[in-house]
Amino acid sequence: MKPGQTFTDLAALAAHLRQELENKKTILLYAYNGTGKTRLSMAFKDIGKQGEGEDEKRDTLYFNAFTEDLFHWDNDLEGDNDRRLMLNAASRFFAGLAELEMDNRIRPLLQRYADFDFRIDTQEWAVRFSRTVGGQVIDNIKVSRGEENIFVWCFFLAVVELAMDPEIEAYRWVKHLYIDDPISSLDEHNAIAVANHLAQLLKRPESKLKTVLSTHHTLFFNVLCNELKNAKRYFINKNSAGSGYVLREETGDTPFFHHVAALAELYQAAQEDRLFTHHFNMLRTILEKTASFHGHKNFSACIKQQEDDPDGILHARLINILSHGNYSLYEPQQMLDENKAYFRKILHDLLNRYPFNPELFPQAVEATGTP
Repeated sequence: MKPGQTFTDLAALAAHLRQELENKKTILLYAYNGTGKTRLSMAFKDIGKQGEGEDEKRDTLYFNAFTEDLFHWDNDLEGDNDRRLMLNAASRFFAGLAELEMDNRIRPLLQRYADFDFRIDTQEWAVRFSRTVGGQVIDNIKVSRGEENIFVWCFFLAVVELAMDPEIEAYRWVKHLYIDDPISSLDEHNAIAVANHLAQLLKRPESKLKTVLSTHHTLFFNVLCNELKNAKRYFINKNSAGSGYVLREETGDTPFFHHVAALAELYQAAQEDRLFTHHFNMLRTILEKTASFHGHKNFSACIKQQEDDPDGILHARLINILSHGNYSLYEPQQMLDENKAYFRKILHDLLNRYPFNPELFPQAVEATGTP
């Protein structure tokens, strides 16, 4: 990592990032919570604003906590029936809402992540949600906070696709994207899916948009680094020697190997006894990458053989079965105690069989033994 550059405030740092984007299409920023990522995104946006009132011009489409505030609930407290998510009609974020058929643009994006549907009322500037249960459609439901967040995220992605199209007048003002931590409500498996999807969108050759992405999520940052290999990568810290901020460029091939970051997530989950069904998906992915690195054709080669199972068939079959399932994004299911024991055993053997950095795994995951 190169020596850091120090900036007196977030406005100076935002100005530097804009200068960097003159020669780069994408910048990735990693920073811990509390560093000021959201405020940095607003400082970046403010630099691109010129004029006031009807004459105001801007160049940045952003996603952050303020974007989510453009949506608010009317829960129909009197009738307790017509629950709807209201849109801030004054925001340019919703430009061309009726003319551009946003429903049809959002829906295929949302279907990647959720099982509910919606309809946008462009007269009331409201969104109503529905879900099919047992073949019956239930209207005007209030979705969970996580489901609301993923809807807002997919709305944003639909707007990004419009901004990439030079034929769309409503978003022709967009020259920069600034995306700050879009995955706060997603589990690890779906953080990878969201990062992959976002990277594919940003890599479209026809897009001329310049992008900054900031996050505190290690795994999300890793996937973006692996997918967007030409992006500049930085770490932001508050200046420990005084006021201001330090920006350090990461110049290695990968800042944290994404499979090692995933393994660290699993290690911590096992230590804290918060193992969910989707963690088997992550474990299988890690085993597959490890097997590929060592030249094996099947992940079962990386499963330690037991005396009563010399071919490693039992644990391989367990992973095959338990890593396939339609698991919920927002209501993950705890593993059964029996499966937790199997999971810990496989993970424990993997960590002890291969020379992973002990600093990342300071305490061996206790093997509880198979039931």
